[in-house]
Amino acid sequence: MATEIEHKYIVSDESYLQGYSRKTYFRQGYLTTQPTCVVRVRIADNTAYLTIKGKNNGASRPEYEFEIDVDKAQAMLDNLCTTPIIEKTRYLYPYKGHTWEIDRFAGDNEGLVIAEIELNDENESYEQPPFIGKNVTGIARYYNSCLSEHPYSQWSDVEKEVK
Repeated sequence: MATEIEHKYIVSDESYLQGYSRKTYFRQGYLTTQPTCVVRVRIADNTAYLTIKGKNNGASRPEYEFEIDVDKAQAMLDNLCTTPIIEKTRYLYPYKGHTWEIDRFAGDNEGLVIAEIELNDENESYEQPPFIGKNVTGIARYYNSCLSEHPYSQWSDVEKEVK
């Protein structure tokens, strides 16, 4: 079983645009978003994946990912997934021994920018780049699966305030 360990942060400025190593455009949707299991279809540029994620336990959760045919993924996005479909550009930003993933959302989630770091161990130490803001790890409304059901454009001003 694979385990995903990640921390999520609000991005406080656009300085990541001056040091990223690669960017990828994503379209993704959700076939199910149950508390115990999330099933996602994703097209990343010209490659597609089906991903199954289990229930969170802190910053960790089981994850399984399989490459699938792009045309089948597109059909699932068009016909089976919850809308709105998540659209985002991911910037990879190397920083002091780790690679940060900065997701700049578009469409119904325009205006939201989140940075994530994936770790090998819950206790692994890391340094934060200067554009990292408030830690939102574990706050459900920042999960992509939640953004597909309650997009950022529908958040109240209170919800947009990070607490």
